[in-house]
Amino acid sequence: MSGPNGDLGMPVEAATEGEDGGFEEAEYAAINSMLDQINSCLDHLEEKNDHLHARLQELLESNRQTRLEFQQQLGEATNDANS
Repeated sequence: MSGPNGDLGMPVEAATEGEDGGFEEAEYAAINSMLDQINSCLDHLEEKNDHLHARLQELLESNRQTRLEFQQQLGEATNDANS
């Protein structure tokens, strides 16, 4: 995998054109490799995002339950005080 600046361990130079004016096969291979690495990084970020989303959902539900329990206890205490 590449570093934070996208250093792939191979020099990235201006595209050299072949005799027909198109990219050489090596440039296409380098671009494909970079795209594969980008795709892999994006997949990893998506997995982390999904994990964080699931954890936040759990936290929200836990907080919701705690709040309901607190409101029930508060209601019981109010009823006892009014009795």
